[in-house]
Amino acid sequence: MKRTILILTAFWAIMSCNSIHTDSPSEFVIGKGTNLAHWLSQSRQRGEERRLFIQEKDIEYIAELGFDHVRLPIDEEQMWDEQGNRHKDAFEIMNNCIEWSIKNNLRVIIDLHILRSHHFNAEVKPLWTDPGEQEKFCDLWRDLSSDLRKYPVSMVAYELLNEAVADDAEDWNKLLDKCFAVVREMEPERLIVIGSNRWQSVSTFDELKVPDDKHIILSYHFYEPFLLTHYHASWTGLRDYSGPVHYPGIIITQEEFEALPEDQKDEAKDWIGKAFNKQAITDMMEKAFRKAKELNLPLYCGEFGVLKGAPEEDRLNWYADMMEIFKENNVGSANWNYKSGQFGLVNGDGSKNQDLIEIVAGY
Repeated sequence: MKRTILILTAFWAIMSCNSIHTDSPSEFVIGKGTNLAHWLSQSRQRGEERRLFIQEKDIEYIAELGFDHVRLPIDEEQMWDEQGNRHKDAFEIMNNCIEWSIKNNLRVIIDLHILRSHHFNAEVKPLWTDPGEQEKFCDLWRDLSSDLRKYPVSMVAYELLNEAVADDAEDWNKLLDKCFAVVREMEPERLIVIGSNRWQSVSTFDELKVPDDKHIILSYHFYEPFLLTHYHASWTGLRDYSGPVHYPGIIITQEEFEALPEDQKDEAKDWIGKAFNKQAITDMMEKAFRKAKELNLPLYCGEFGVLKGAPEEDRLNWYADMMEIFKENNVGSANWNYKSGQFGLVNGDGSKNQDLIEIVAGY
């Protein structure tokens, strides 16, 4: 695979690596990256087990592969207690990761992934109904900014909220505007990553109201077609689906559907005869491409991936098409994720998924 680093440029000049944030212009350049998931987010690990899950040698390896940034998801419950007091050990891990990354010339996107008041898959999300929870969300960013503003704006960016899921897109637009202003008051030039409502879907990009600010990266996530990307996903209705799935081409034919056990047909019925290939996926991303072009802002796919366990050839074909789409449309990207037994470039035990690495890293 070609070792091409995609460039997203988000504006204005240079700060020294150990300076505090000032009004000097800044440049934050990202292309290919990976998510450091299941570390400070979506993990029950604590103490020494959590601390050792990702180490400096992992960051060095990511840089060696040719990546230029990492996206670091963090959860409220891992970083703060219920009174909003910092968990010192978690903040130490976060800062260590940033320091290691800067040392290896990797940019970092700090992604506030899950709140106590908002989980992207939860049925009840008080963030959208409780003004107190909205103010608490802003307070978390006040606290994060007070800690992270010591890092140069050329190396660290903030993603305000992962995969907002509000019933009304305007609820997200209003909260986004409020929290954005909070960060801007503290850090006028920090790059802020924002995505659309409902899981950062490309389909809702036309509903996103973007603040009038040049220090923004627009972000979307992409896991389509879901029958492929979440094949056997234990947290979805596909957990027991064991039927065929194809990429590229017709994902499941009528004949294949008819041959399925009756208890699997309900999950597959909406996919019968649907064709997916590189062009079809590109067309699905069009709303995001259009808005980025209209606003002259960089575009970033902060998550994409196919679960291990899907048919391997189809899985790798999908990844190859995704990387070509990003290259052809000047989209930065971070695969989900670096280390796990489900999506990882490396498995939980550290063993490498070399075929996937060669596609995603171009190495």
